[in-house]
Amino acid sequence: MTQTLQPDQLTKYIRVTGDRNAKFVEFDFAIHDPTLFVELILPQQAFQHFCEINHVIEMTAEQQAWNDAQEDKWRYGVEPTILSQAREHLDQEDQS
Repeated sequence: MTQTLQPDQLTKYIRVTGDRNAKFVEFDFAIHDPTLFVELILPQQAFQHFCEINHVIEMTAEQQAWNDAQEDKWRYGVEPTILSQAREHLDQEDQS
């Protein structure tokens, strides 16, 4: 017999994608599977309340990197292209 978890038993993840101190907070929200998320935006106070009532945890750096890589694959494809190479070049400049 397989035990079904109730929604309140599932881990809920967030990843802030906008300025955490801005009037509105942009973030990704996932339930159980951090690779399957929705993008949300809430006013600061509502975001804090949302996090409290959902007992969220922040996605790890590894989870965030996986999501970024999957998004890049979707956006730029698997094979290197002029656009993906330009993006890599710009990312390297940003890290310098």
